[in-house]
Amino acid sequence: MRKSRGNVDPAFDARPARDRDEARNLVLSTMSKPANSAPLTAHEAAEALRWWREAGVDLALDETPHDRFAESAAPPARHAPSPLAAPAPRAAEPPKPSPALTATPDEAQRSARESAAAAQTLDELRAALQRFQGCGLKATATQLVFADGAPDARIMLVGEAPGADEDRIGRPFVGRAGQLLDRMLASIGLDRTKVYIANVVPWRPPGNRTPTPQETAICLPFVRRQIALVAPRLIVCLGGSATQTLLGVKEGITRTRGVWREYAGDEGAPIPTLPMFHPAYLLRQPAAKRQAWADLRKLNRAVEEMGGVG
Repeated sequence: MRKSRGNVDPAFDARPARDRDEARNLVLSTMSKPANSAPLTAHEAAEALRWWREAGVDLALDETPHDRFAESAAPPARHAPSPLAAPAPRAAEPPKPSPALTATPDEAQRSARESAAAAQTLDELRAALQRFQGCGLKATATQLVFADGAPDARIMLVGEAPGADEDRIGRPFVGRAGQLLDRMLASIGLDRTKVYIANVVPWRPPGNRTPTPQETAICLPFVRRQIALVAPRLIVCLGGSATQTLLGVKEGITRTRGVWREYAGDEGAPIPTLPMFHPAYLLRQPAAKRQAWADLRKLNRAVEEMGGVG
């Protein structure tokens, strides 16, 4: 059935099932409960834990808050040594810092370029990223999030960085934003068996923050090599960060979306590239789905003009 121009595909426009505001209000209410109040139910505890995790809290240090400034300002307590006390054991040598903390940004970028250039296959590139120690995000992430989809696909989608769900599972776009991306692809007859999906940065930044320009620059040689090895016919940049990184533009995504541009790789001809809103942005701004649907139709026309995805 033909879709009317300007109307959003119903499957693509499905709303998320969970309301984060309800979880936030639940957390605030539980924090204000008196100590002698009834314990949380299993559902309340699960919702509170989920909210804290999505907010970036992944480590509990103590049950009560501490004023670290007051503690550091207090003079250290002095204890007279006992004459019968055994001599204090020799302090262990502090662990040596990892290469990710000692390498300068220039050294890290040079190492990334050399490692990426040496990879002749996607498996070799994944192994090179596993060995790479030049990006500090690797120390805080659970695992590498390399790619998903068909390595020989004609269409490659590039996002910004993994989130909490991607960090746990090890595949890009598997959380709520990924579920929306699947519906977006399905609305024009595509799925993960017909595209290749990656991120500019393959490790999750703490708290799902935006990667810094330095982190992006260090990881850039790897995603450029990834594009070269996949050799797609079309690229879709999901979000402003991926668009600015791969295309070198300064404008935000609201100005660049929906306009075909060219990605200049290290080898071969330039690749037509379409910037689009990131699915996570569409979850926060559902009204923008109308523009995203228009961009999807542009992508669909380009796929038809090149003879399909097969």
